[in-house]
Amino acid sequence: MNLKSILLIAVLLAFGALSARAMLDHGYVGIFAFHFTSTAGMQVITDLVIVCTLAMLWIQADARRSGRMAWPYLLLTLTAGSFGPLLYLLIGELSQRGEKAAYA
Repeated sequence: MNLKSILLIAVLLAFGALSARAMLDHGYVGIFAFHFTSTAGMQVITDLVIVCTLAMLWIQADARRSGRMAWPYLLLTLTAGSFGPLLYLLIGELSQRGEKAAYA
């Protein structure tokens, strides 16, 4: 396993733990509702929507180019934000490493 895979796993685990704690403390809707109480929060939500939209466009284009299925990651991005792109990158990295090992 290479450094990129290890970093992606570390980010997924740390962000997953933070997200789980936030869900336990506030619930799924509560995580978003908090951001609509101020313009600063709305800026954060708007930024998240912009970045996730750009990530989904990239996932779709990259999946077409590489022959991968995009829809699971697009759906995950719509429902869970950064988890979609992070998993897309991690699974792509792991499968690419597996292909290289198979040809070695």
